[in-house]
This record gives sequence, C-alpha cells and structure tokens, in this order.
Amino acid sequence: MEFWVINIFALLILSHLAIKVYFQQTPVVFHHMAPNSTKQTIIPIKDTRHLIVSAYKDHRTHGEIRVISIIERDQLSPLLCVVYCKEQGYFITTANVDIHSDHFGFPFVTADMLCKTKPRCSATHVTISTSPYISEISSMPYLPIKNKNKVDKNFQYNFTTCISNLFGGYNNVLQFVQTIEMYKILGIEKVYIYNTSCGPDLQKVLQYYKEEGTVEVEPWPIDQFLVSSKGWKFPERKPDLHNYGQLTTLNDCIYKNMYRSRYILLNDIEEIIVPYQHATLGLLIENLQRQNPSVSVFLIENHIFPKTVFDTNGTFSLPQWKKVPGVNILEHIYREPDRDYVFNPTKMIVNPREIVRTSVHSVLKNYGDTLSVPSDICKVIHVGEPVQGNLMIEQLIVDTKLWEYEKELLPNSDHVLKNSGVCS
Repeated sequence: MEFWVINIFALLILSHLAIKVYFQQTPVVFHHMAPNSTKQTIIPIKDTRHLIVSAYKDHRTHGEIRVISIIERDQLSPLLCVVYCKEQGYFITTANVDIHSDHFGFPFVTADMLCKTKPRCSATHVTISTSPYISEISSMPYLPIKNKNKVDKNFQYNFTTCISNLFGGYNNVLQFVQTIEMYKILGIEKVYIYNTSCGPDLQKVLQYYKEEGTVEVEPWPIDQFLVSSKGWKFPERKPDLHNYGQLTTLNDCIYKNMYRSRYILLNDIEEIIVPYQHATLGLLIENLQRQNPSVSVFLIENHIFPKTVFDTNGTFSLPQWKKVPGVNILEHIYREPDRDYVFNPTKMIVNPREIVRTSVHSVLKNYGDTLSVPSDICKVIHVGEPVQGNLMIEQLIVDTKLWEYEKELLPNSDHVLKNSGVCS
C-alpha cells in the first residue's frame, strides 16, 4: 500500500512540473546525470515527424541556442527545449520555432528551434521534446552545442565551400575531381559535403580527399526518414521534402563553419565560382570587400555550359580519362547566352558571421548588405544539362576560361584519380 502512495505522490509532482512548463511559461530546472550525447546527424523528435539536426550557440542573439531542424509545417504542436547546463542540470523552456520562408510547396521545411538559457548556464547539450516528464527527458538523445566560443579573427580557413548533398548513387567522378582541384587552385581550403549516397568510384575519391584533409563528409541519411524530391518541382508522387533537404544542409554548413572560415561559398558540386579578372577568389573578395565594406553576401550569376555540346577540336579529349565515369568539364567550352527576359539564378559567397538563414540562390536574412557581382568580374561556371536546348552551336558563346588552369588542373586531377584507385 505504501508503495502505491509514494508513486502516486511522485506522479503528482511530475504533473505539476508539466503544468508549470506549459502554462506558466516558466523555465524549470532539475538535476540529473549528464545527457546521452549522440553522433547521429538526424534525430526524430518523439511522437512527431519533426527532425533535429544540429545545435549552435548564437552569440548575436544573447547566446540563445539555435537548433537546426526539419519540421512538418502543418503539424506544429507545442515543443520544449531541454538544455543541459554543466553546473546546474537540465533546464526546460518553450521552443520558439522560426520557420524558413522557402519550402517550395513541400510539407516539410527547414526551421530553427530557438532555445533561451539561464544566466550563468554553461550549456553543453540540448534536445527538443513534446514531453516535460523527467523520466522521458533523461533517456532522449541530445545534440552537443557547438560554436560555444566566438572567434572574430585568426580563422582556420579563408575559404570553405559547402556542397549541399550527394544522392542517387552520384558517381560523376571526373567532374567531381576536376571541380575540387579547381577549388584548390582558386584558393578554397576546405570542402564540406553532405552525403546521402554515392557510387563506388566516387567513394574512393571521397576517401582520398578526406585523408588529404581537403574534404569533410557529413553523413546525411535523410532518405531513412522522409521521401525526397530530386529537384525543384513538386511532382505528382507528393514527396515530403525538397531536394534531399538541401536547404537544411546549407544552413547547417554555415553555422558549422561560422567561426572556422572567413568566407563560405554556397554552390552545387557541378558549379565553380570563377573570377574572370583576378587570379584567385581571395584577390577578388579583397577587392570587392574594400570597395563595399558593409557587404556580407556576394551574389554570383550562374552560367550554363551544356554538357551535350563538345569542343569540336577535341583539345582536352584525353585518353587517360576515357574510362573514368563522369563529365570532362574541359571539353565543354560553349556557354549559353544571357536572355534579357530571364533573371540568371545566383550562387553566393558569404561572410557566415553575418548570415541568419539562407536559401539556395539568395540569403533569407542577414545583417549586412548584398552585392550582385557583375558577370564580367565573376561567373558560376556550371557544366550541366542545357537550359536553352534549342540553340545551335553557332548561337552559343565560346568561353575557354577553364583552359587557363590546365597546367595545374591536368596533372593534379591525374594524381588524384591514380592515387584514389579510380585509375591504374
């Protein structure tokens, strides 16, 4: 009899705790053992279809914790932040959900869960919950909180590229290697890639670049949780999410590198941001930043080089690359002309410390100004599917800019293909 009385009393206490959190909006602190930190890159929130991805301390908003998430936007119920303070234990408060405006019509969208913390709380871990009960909270997986220290100078890298994701067994090896080597020539020191799936040859190349220190691969098993589209349009099969969570990975990459890299490039693996009047990206941005000190976002126009149209002279149709899977970007020197009635999509170079949230072609919120860089100064060279497929070769523009890098690009690409095991 006494046993049941004690447990009923305990349940009453927990119920009171739950009511206090939900209805009084009063933060609740309780002590418990340290949380179970997880290495998972995607974590489902129990009793919902929402997902949490990563957590960062935002020094620009009084140190609140920003949890990058993917939420079902039509099924948003009250959510709680559970923050673990190193000295004080767990701290529970209401999550402020900041939904990103770009979702392209899909049911699931990138969002930030904003979590306030107690004064003098050295927050180390956080999770998002629908339940305030201690018995459930203590067993949940927790995200480690990153960016705990603010850095304003002496960054680890000057330029980092964020590649949103690889999926569908991506195995475009030759173009991948040539692109990474072009990045290195232009001054990019680190490349972050979110990998859902890739082919066996590309896996060899990724392993080579990881060991070299150029590439960092983030596992991105989004297909284990949601059905994704493979592009921009909303198809008839009604998937959950746009393009394998591309917007989520781009935002995560910005925060991950906020205090590691001076600048970040946001573009796809088949795109190269190339300066046309400067030898490197460093010289380009130094010049642009000096002329425009308040700018934090540089928009670079995308220009299509159709992979279906080849250099008629076969200048770089090299025998050692014939058996390598993928596109040889040096064979595609014809660029589609601008159309006066169409706005060219853009990719970006950004100062990550000034970015709050981003989309693919523009930043959704930032603290600085935005500059559209003239295309004669810098272009995105995008060797891919044609957009103006009805044009004859005579209507395309010859652009051999990439040939200027052949002395470094050719031997460097050969070295990677051989030492990665793709070529013998």
